[in-house]
Order: sequence, then C-alpha cells, then structure tokens
Amino acid sequence: MHQLDQLKQFTTVVADTGNFKQLAQFAPQDATTNPSLILKAVQQPDYAPLLAETVAAHRGLPLDEVVDQVLVRFGLEILKVVPGRVSTEVDARLSFDTAATVARAHRLIALYEAAGIPRERVLIKIASTWEGIQAARILEREGIHCNLTLLFAFCQAVACGEAGVQLISPFVGRIYDWYKKSAGAKWDEAAMAGANDPGVQSVAQIYTYYKKFGIPTEVMGASFRNVGQIVALAGCDLLTISPDLLAQLQASEAPIVRAQDPAAAKDAPVHAVSYNEASFRYALNEDAMATEKLAEGIRGFAVDAGKLDQMILSL
Repeated sequence: MHQLDQLKQFTTVVADTGNFKQLAQFAPQDATTNPSLILKAVQQPDYAPLLAETVAAHRGLPLDEVVDQVLVRFGLEILKVVPGRVSTEVDARLSFDTAATVARAHRLIALYEAAGIPRERVLIKIASTWEGIQAARILEREGIHCNLTLLFAFCQAVACGEAGVQLISPFVGRIYDWYKKSAGAKWDEAAMAGANDPGVQSVAQIYTYYKKFGIPTEVMGASFRNVGQIVALAGCDLLTISPDLLAQLQASEAPIVRAQDPAAAKDAPVHAVSYNEASFRYALNEDAMATEKLAEGIRGFAVDAGKLDQMILSL
C-alpha cells in the first residue's frame, strides 16, 4: 500500500491547490485554496478561460465583488471533485477588521448557497489575527464554519479553540523555514527532521492540547516542505498537502505509523491556559517567529490579491 493510502487510515487528506483538474488522481476528502494558489492557477492556460468567463459575466460590479465571484467559481469547480469541503479565503487586506471580515464571509457563503452549495461544505478562511479570530467567533455562532490560517503560535491556537473555530491550519513549513534561516550555518537538517522539526513540534503541541482538553476544533497541518514532516504528523485530524508532495506519497510504499494519537494526548502533562486580547497580543509579540511569519504571510497574500485584482481589471 502506498504512503498516501496508509496516511488516509489515520488522517483526512486535503489537497492544497487551486488546480482542480489535478485533484481527482489523489482522491482527497477536502481542498484548500488561498489567493496565491488561485493567482497561480489563473495564470495557466487551462484556467484562463474560467477567469475571463467569470469576469465577463459580472462586469460592472465593484472589483471586490468580482474577485469573490472568481474565488467562489474556483470553489464550485473544486467541489465537483472533492466529496467534502473547500476553504475559500477572505481578502487578507481585511485581516485587522473584524466587521469587514464578517461581511465578506457573509457574501462568500451567500454566493455558494445561491449556487446550491450548503454552508456545511464551505470553510471561510481567515488569518489568525485577534480580529480574525473574533470574526470567526461571530461566524461560527451563525453556523458559518471557519478555517483559521497563518497560524504559527500556540496562543493563536488556544484563542481559536476558545472562539469555537471549526478548523485551524498551523503552518509547518513556514515555521521550519524561519528556524532554519535563523540558525544559518548551524542548522543540522538530519537532527532537526521528523519529530524534531520545529514546525512538526508546534502542530504536535497544539494537537495534544486540543485532545487533552476535549477542544473540538480540527487541527489541519499545512505548508509542508517534505514528506518527513507529513509522516511525523500522521494521525493529525487533517493534513493539507500540495500536489507535488501527494505524488511523492503515492510513489512510495515505505511504512507510515500513527505519530499523533488522541489517547496519548489525554495523559500529556499540560495545563489549560486562556487569553484575552491583551494577553494574546503579548504572547504573540513574545514569539518572534510567529510575529514575523504572520505579518509576512498577510503581506504575501495581500500582494497576490492585488495581482489578481490587476488581472481582473485588465480583462
């Protein structure tokens, strides 16, 4: 049995792509998108007509409404291929505006529902800022489920759990990138692999905390750099994996064992913590890696959202 099928015995596999034509071969349960992935997809000849057609059909609407139509159109195509859910992201430029994030989420859900897709099949993707987490708290109470992304710090995960968020996406690879860059020549790749990988450790800590205290928020490891990181998180609720790494998993029959186990988490020696806005901001500020990566991630998604805007305006 290849590694992808082995992994599916313990973990829900999610495809991390806007490339819906590539999805079926990996048979993922869910799919996630973000502005960068959608931008990458619409630049390919296969998808350019979809963009042009969607923009033409909604010409005359405000730009932000056309963008949402494009995002939802990709989501609808993805939902034809996956049996589960698609994650669609709120504009990263709204990451510090709770009310605007809620309003944009309402619009995305309305577009999906107008196309006959029940809200249970959509996750609204929001950056894990304090304002984003509070927006998710409001949306979850309305039955609109959220995927909190750009999550790098333990305090972000705890606050998401307290807000009743459906799912979080801690970023394994970007955490690994930061520590590797920070260590420079001292970095020992072999010694920092697998369970010792700082990105893996971050997700394992969150998973253990949630299972220990019965927090129902789903943990979905994201942004992988290598198969070793994925194998070390086998057993995590979900893992969202790029097509390249899905193909590598499919090509190997090396054994995978469950590494993250809810039963083991119950006995872990960890204490419950809680955050208000002030303590959350302080804890995030104390974590240089998380502070830098959250800011960098929002900037990156905002740049790509701007590029998508320009592509739409040029059509």
